[in-house]
Amino acid sequence: MTTDGLVLVTGATGRQGGATTRRLLAAGRPVRALVRDATAPAAEALETAGAELVRGDFDDPSSLPAALEGAAALFAVPPLAFGPSGSDAEREFARGRALIDAAAAAGVEHVVFTGVASTPGRPGGSEGKRRIEDHLRDRIRSVTVLRPVRFMSNYLGSTPIGLDGIVHGVHRHIFPPDEPVQIIALEDIAEFAVLAFDHPDRFAGRSLELAGDAPTPAEAVAAISEATGAAVRYEQITHAEAAALDPGIAQVRERWAAGSRWHADIEVLRVIHPGLRTLADWLAESGATLLRKRLLETA
Repeated sequence: MTTDGLVLVTGATGRQGGATTRRLLAAGRPVRALVRDATAPAAEALETAGAELVRGDFDDPSSLPAALEGAAALFAVPPLAFGPSGSDAEREFARGRALIDAAAAAGVEHVVFTGVASTPGRPGGSEGKRRIEDHLRDRIRSVTVLRPVRFMSNYLGSTPIGLDGIVHGVHRHIFPPDEPVQIIALEDIAEFAVLAFDHPDRFAGRSLELAGDAPTPAEAVAAISEATGAAVRYEQITHAEAAALDPGIAQVRERWAAGSRWHADIEVLRVIHPGLRTLADWLAESGATLLRKRLLETA
């Protein structure tokens, strides 16, 4: 199996795909980035960095074979799908299936698929992604599945009521303030993806639950406050507020309250990737600078 061939990255202008594209390019690996709009600033930045751009759309399966032509490997991030009642698992699976079938037809040797962290009784995290994983293993011989927990960079953004970001000095989420919550840096997801591409025989057939740290929400905002010099506090949203955002968020809150937790083995992951970032590492590397800018914008 080749370890220096072309990698097609989907979701390349998004967070995981963008981080993985940049890391592959830094390692000298040729990368083709699947984009819907090659003139978008994020796409142009990837092209400037050295990626080959190719237009494609999961909802137009006929656009995928050309994107996969000549690719030895694939980093797959099928986009989420939403309908009137929330997430649309059937459409999400249809998108993933179209990509996998096109990859199989193109003779792609190795696929790294990034999904969602598991909780007890919910391998793969969601119905759509679980079905994509199953189809992937049926069609592609060498598969590595990454299941990351919540991103550290989520502190930079928020929904209208402030979920998963910081608005007016308040970070709001579904989690109890004094219970550990696993988190991961996007850059580390990219590191594990590159490890899998560089050592396909070692990582083929493996599913890795990914996390780099597990502070409580109260500890996390204290670390952010110290790193940025801005006072940040935490509030747990109520069930009613979660339901107003999305019924799926309310369900996750209920499962969490019942004891359903992510379960990445951070110490084992650190053996595989010794540079695995803690929240303090991420803040020192880039997070604090980005958060200061964000906090100024929302003050």
